[in-house]
Amino acid sequence: MAGLTPDTPIPEEITLEAQSRQLVLAYADGTRYALPCEFLRVYSPSAEVRGHGVGPGVLQTGKRDVAIIDVLPVGNYAVKLVFDDGHDSGLYSWEYLHELATKHDAYWQLYLERLAAAGASRDA
Repeated sequence: MAGLTPDTPIPEEITLEAQSRQLVLAYADGTRYALPCEFLRVYSPSAEVRGHGVGPGVLQTGKRDVAIIDVLPVGNYAVKLVFDDGHDSGLYSWEYLHELATKHDAYWQLYLERLAAAGASRDA
């Protein structure tokens, strides 16, 4: 993991919107991103999800209704998201959160394609 640099996009504010199941990131330049809990869960940076080597990782299924129940700061470089399905082992660095935010549409489409190819579902 690269360390913080002057160019690291660090959110000024992180808000968990429980009703809409979204994590909202607000940046100093005025940009805001609303990331669905399901999206953050299926793209968790944990070894459980990413796998322990190269490749696409472990396809997460049945996460449509997952919610984040806590957002915990980790030093000055990341947050730990605690999900209501018990998952809490991924550290979301500021760089990774920004990547997820800016590439949401492409990553979401890739996830849906992987689900379809596996004959799997977003529903539990």
